[in-house]
Amino acid sequence: MVSLYEKYFMKQKMMRTVLIALLPILLFSIYVFGWRVLALTVFNVIIACLVEFICESKIYNRKKISEAAIISSVLYTMTLPVSIPFWMSAVGIAFAIFFGKAVFGGFGKNVFNPALVGRVFVYVNFPQPLTINWNEAVFGGIGALNKWANPLIDQVTTATPMLAFRNAGQMTNYLDLFLGRIPGAIGETSKLLILIGAAYLIYKKVASWEIMLSSAIGLTIMTLIFNFMKVESIPNPIFQMLSGGFLLGAVFMATDPISAPKTKPAKFIYGIIIGIVCVIIRGFALFSEGMMFAVLIGNIFAPIMDYIVRERKKAKKNKLAKETN
Repeated sequence: MVSLYEKYFMKQKMMRTVLIALLPILLFSIYVFGWRVLALTVFNVIIACLVEFICESKIYNRKKISEAAIISSVLYTMTLPVSIPFWMSAVGIAFAIFFGKAVFGGFGKNVFNPALVGRVFVYVNFPQPLTINWNEAVFGGIGALNKWANPLIDQVTTATPMLAFRNAGQMTNYLDLFLGRIPGAIGETSKLLILIGAAYLIYKKVASWEIMLSSAIGLTIMTLIFNFMKVESIPNPIFQMLSGGFLLGAVFMATDPISAPKTKPAKFIYGIIIGIVCVIIRGFALFSEGMMFAVLIGNIFAPIMDYIVRERKKAKKNKLAKETN
């Protein structure tokens, strides 16, 4: 007998593996920010599934929702502050599923990472909640498990690590950055848990270690160049990696198997481009967080890079065949 879930959802083992890797980060975010994290996540999942079902059934005459829609909505939620209004979050995830996925043909056809498409849309159209309204992170004891949501932080006296550096050159303690004792987006909490998730995804062969590593290499090289040039707006590589959404983006979004390159050489180039662009945007653009734009820019070049790599391989093979004959 087919269950109700199986009737409306496509089973995707890879997506379930990603969800397992995200679960500890989500639980920790509830611990440090409050139960509104869970409510916002569930709400976004429902909206994403509704939009995808409507698009799949009405446009493509397909009756099932991909489990990738659940992953996209969870990742999208992790890029948001816990205090964002529900209606605003709904607009973002609906835009993400429709314009980031459905218009390209649905699951497996999207050019850009849908979660980041939604995040950028909200960031551009409703900048205040994503640039000013951050919540205090409670660490220790029961954390924020007795709260709906922590209060907003005072931007005059404190801010997210990236904003604190950008505005006053203030460096946050590395241990606080690593463990997640910082204000910020929901998923920018424990870098430790993100790295554990990365190890799990690599072990399960679900995410590309080449993209993760090359993103870190690109960020490190570009940062060291600017540090050597004594550019004051660029902090050191360790602070760059542990701040903002770099690790979350490099592990869970840049490695999206649909929008990322498929060939190994292209994966390395793609990751390096993401790391370099992230540093440049963070240091010189109006935006304090550049990872979301860096990944989307990388998505643009992914098909081109795969094409070039395949054509070069084909040319070498043809040349070798001619020499042999």
